[in-house]
Amino acid sequence: MQPKNLKRLLRALSRQGMEVTYNNSTYSVRLSNNTNAPVAEVLLPESFPVEAKALKQLANLANVRHPAGGAVCKCHATPDFHPGDAGIAIGSVVQTENMVIPAATGSDINCGMRLHVADLTVDAFLAKRDRFVELMKGDYFFGTRDVTMTGKAMQALFEYGVPGWLDVMLDAATGSVTKSNLEQLARESDNIFLDGSMHGNWRLAPPELVPDDGLVRDGGLATIGGGNHFVEIQCVDKVLNPALAYAWGIKEGQIAFMIHSGSRHVGKYIGGMWRDKAKSAWEPGVKYPESQIFPLSVNSQPELVAGYLQAEATAANYGFINRLLIAELLRLRLREIYGDMEAPLVYDLPHNITLPATDIEDSQSQISQWITRKGACPANQGQPVIIPGSMGAYSYLCVGKGSDRFSNSASHGAGRLRSRFDLSRGGASQNEEELGLTGVDCITLREERRIEEAPAAYKPIQSVIDVQVEAGIIDVVARLSPILTFKA
Repeated sequence: MQPKNLKRLLRALSRQGMEVTYNNSTYSVRLSNNTNAPVAEVLLPESFPVEAKALKQLANLANVRHPAGGAVCKCHATPDFHPGDAGIAIGSVVQTENMVIPAATGSDINCGMRLHVADLTVDAFLAKRDRFVELMKGDYFFGTRDVTMTGKAMQALFEYGVPGWLDVMLDAATGSVTKSNLEQLARESDNIFLDGSMHGNWRLAPPELVPDDGLVRDGGLATIGGGNHFVEIQCVDKVLNPALAYAWGIKEGQIAFMIHSGSRHVGKYIGGMWRDKAKSAWEPGVKYPESQIFPLSVNSQPELVAGYLQAEATAANYGFINRLLIAELLRLRLREIYGDMEAPLVYDLPHNITLPATDIEDSQSQISQWITRKGACPANQGQPVIIPGSMGAYSYLCVGKGSDRFSNSASHGAGRLRSRFDLSRGGASQNEEELGLTGVDCITLREERRIEEAPAAYKPIQSVIDVQVEAGIIDVVARLSPILTFKA
């Protein structure tokens, strides 16, 4: 099948300087004035609207090259594809050779998903729901959390991620972590993508967070963030792959909690700095790219490429710890209210990050290709993949199938259908039923957040999942239904 009015749509896109075709749920797009650039592909159900702005952003991304050498060799987008504010479409996946593109990751470095399950029924949870919500509101919104760190712990966090931070905590825990089961946290690092550790450098972090001595009280650590970030209590509604569900500790009827957050102010600090550096390092006398997307070339700027990747890794390490602590605050409250329980980690993975295009076992090997995902998560063979819906729709725990055609990548959610401005502008409907908010339990201090993040703002998650299953990107392991959602 083809989308309605396809010919009219393709003509309109052509007038905007794009060559676009559609076949088998996939749009192929390229700028008309550069037939040498790779064709970018977007996997999109035929019922979904096509946004010209997002297609243009993707075509611009596929067109990026550096005058000193370095180009895009592959570019595509996942079904939650929609325009990005900084010129990079959300859902973009780009493979580059001999260059990296700081803007393609953006400022929310290592934004990602984390999922835990707990042997607690929905009825048992709801029986003490009000007390739980009261305590979590204090931790997430009112600053009652205690994530005080020593300067040494912060340096280890930025340098080595979860393992480095845990080493310091095992020697001398601080803050609420003194109540945590540190041995469990150490075991769970196996269930974090890359073990929660990248090659960072604490000297690249914001200076006030890495003192040589004394204590650090970081107001951004263990916070959810704005926009579409959340902490959601869910129920394992249905198991669709019993064997994998059993292996991963998933059972129908369990409570689950899902976390969507990233590197917060640290990512903004590093991401913004390196976008500016990439622009400043552009070849003198060479015209700026029309897209204003500035890459860094391995050929002419190897030290800048290495510096950017280490800086991104530094922020990514913070993102891993941020999600871990958000989850740990919740797990400690569960134990306080409902009694001792393990509430194990199922998986934690990023969806805004630059990684080598292939696994490099030999540390002396020179990496020349990278994959940058912006609102798309790794979906390697056998790897857990977490894809949330809106706060009024199902979320999915899936397993990656290692699709080379789509660079081993899957969507990071449903994707926006309507902008926050469109939902909150004067005259926009505030009707709960029309917005899909009937029965939604959203915990927030800002009423406008409920409107901006209403289920009606998002694409149908089932279609997003189905088209990826049909394309051989993922298989579904379990479906989760929302109980209540915390939105900052």
